[in-house]
Amino acid sequence: MRRFAGPVAVLTGTLVLTGCGGSDDAKAELSASSAYIPQPVSDMAAGFLDIANKGGAKDELTSVTSDLGPVSVHETVGQAMEEVKSLDVPAHGQLVFKSGGNHLMFDKLKHTLKQGDRVTVKLHFAKSGPLTVEMPVKSATYNPTTGH
Repeated sequence: MRRFAGPVAVLTGTLVLTGCGGSDDAKAELSASSAYIPQPVSDMAAGFLDIANKGGAKDELTSVTSDLGPVSVHETVGQAMEEVKSLDVPAHGQLVFKSGGNHLMFDKLKHTLKQGDRVTVKLHFAKSGPLTVEMPVKSATYNPTTGH
């Protein structure tokens, strides 16, 4: 049995080192859910969704595009809302857009949105490829926690 100890130790060391080297291969695994737009009353609308990252590396949402018109990303801190160039999507975490918090702002809508319409947006990230999301238009008083 002793004559196998050397090769077994070398093999075990190789497996341990191979397992440690995986951190360079970590990447974001992004998906979107809970997307909706409350029916707007003007030519502007807000959009909300959750972006989940099941991967081992963070990414950043850098922009959002839509055929509906210009879309900007807004962050809300305290009572102040401001447009930002990007927002982090943490590794093994999520970026949440909700009423009173981070949100998408649709400016100068090309046409009036009504409940039941669907808006397609493309989310662009610093490292990952774009993610296309369908955002249904809900009632102006829609509450995602109750579904009404």
